[in-house]
Amino acid sequence: MAREIYRKIVDLVIKAAELARSVGIHNILQPGLVKEMIIADILGHELITTKRDADARDAHDHTVLFEYLSCKEGGSGQLDRMFKEPPDKRQESLNRIRRNSKIYFAVFYEANQTKAKVIYEIEPEVMVRETERQLDRSRNDISHVGFSEAWARTNGTLVYEDKNTAVP
Repeated sequence: MAREIYRKIVDLVIKAAELARSVGIHNILQPGLVKEMIIADILGHELITTKRDADARDAHDHTVLFEYLSCKEGGSGQLDRMFKEPPDKRQESLNRIRRNSKIYFAVFYEANQTKAKVIYEIEPEVMVRETERQLDRSRNDISHVGFSEAWARTNGTLVYEDKNTAVP
């Protein structure tokens, strides 16, 4: 029984990959991409699928960029591979935040991680300050910098809240 379900899931993923390729997305299984699609759809942004760029842009002004962080309830969103040292690499890492007009932090339901519960909008410089604080305290030259939902709630503005109290 489980094998038949797995086969159906794989068939659906193959169909999704074909559909994605038709719009220029070559790796539907790229980590975080499907959640970024969900966030972009909710916020009305245009998804950017290349790995080294921002996550999305304004649908009308492509110079306006956005970064997305996400987690499940009780988790934390993170920026990977942020450099503490050397100084030029640190600034390059911080520019991954600064290049954006806004940062969006989405929390997905633990019981259904395809459904966003809330999304917070965060000013890039606010996130830069917290990132620098964490990097300064890190013992490593390269770190993952984490942000909790409580931090996002305190430092951001709620821009989306799922009104459906029953999570499917």
